[in-house]
Amino acid sequence: MKIRFAMLLFILALFVPALALAADEEPTCIYVIKKGDTLWGLSERFIKDPLYWPNMWSKNSQITNPHLIYPGQKVRVFPDRLEFEPGEQGVSSSTTTKQAAATVQAESIVEVAAERTYSVRGNEGFLMETDFKPAGFIVSVLHDRIVAGDDDIVYTDIGRAQGVKGGEKFSVYRKEGTVSHPLTNEIMGAKVVPLGTLQLTDLEQNASRAIITKAYQEISPGSYLMPYRDDKRREVDLKMPARELKGYIIESYSGASIIASGDIVYIDMGSAQGAEAGNMLYVVRDVTPDQHYVEGRIDRLPQELLGALVILETGKKTATALVVKSIDTIYKSDKIVSLTK
Repeated sequence: MKIRFAMLLFILALFVPALALAADEEPTCIYVIKKGDTLWGLSERFIKDPLYWPNMWSKNSQITNPHLIYPGQKVRVFPDRLEFEPGEQGVSSSTTTKQAAATVQAESIVEVAAERTYSVRGNEGFLMETDFKPAGFIVSVLHDRIVAGDDDIVYTDIGRAQGVKGGEKFSVYRKEGTVSHPLTNEIMGAKVVPLGTLQLTDLEQNASRAIITKAYQEISPGSYLMPYRDDKRREVDLKMPARELKGYIIESYSGASIIASGDIVYIDMGSAQGAEAGNMLYVVRDVTPDQHYVEGRIDRLPQELLGALVILETGKKTATALVVKSIDTIYKSDKIVSLTK
């Protein structure tokens, strides 16, 4: 109990100074949301930047749908930002409650703020497409062990004949199975996850000895070797797509079918479709009308908005992405869309 109390005091000591500084800064005004207001409209009105709204959306958990904010909510207006009043949930009638639960057409989703960035560790894995070949393999571990870790000695099938030099580094991956498209059953590639890095120490013509310099997971014979990728944290800037993108989530890093904010996913769009690192895509789901009542008058209903993801890295036909927002359960095979300027 004493330890928990001490930890609480420590956390308070960290945050109280920051809160005090924030309290010293007074907003220029406090605006009360009116019917018809939108996040991007407020951004344009008060800070002259209509593309600022994703900052408000991502930092306010009570705002699940970026297109719907309630009359009565209060916004603190600063020269460089907008903040919702803490605890302000707004006054919502039964009508606005129904609106908040309603679906949103994908075509109404607007562009995102180009200044936002997302961190990438480099260990998110990717889909190794059918025309991609590894540089080599780990063929053995010293003393015939079946797993290796930090500072262990392993042997590879890469040597002087492959043009490598002593001291050269490689990233180590494990193949986790073939990934098929959930709708077409087309083979999209093999999911590979990072295991660590190694450095070549002694070279033969077609083989080498190496030392494991870093291990995220256990490394075993048969692991793939690929050109070295630095695992230092880097930033991915948001970028507006050059063309409209439409596709599907085809797999997740964890292999789970249920996906949420913070998860890594793989999608069926790559550089060949115009996708680039930094593109933000929106996860949507079609809503099927009840044919007992529509009598042919409705061809489709507005799509349900489920969340958003940012592309971290692209292959030719696939890409790795980070789910940055989920306002409902996301599944493999859900649709993703992106609007251009």
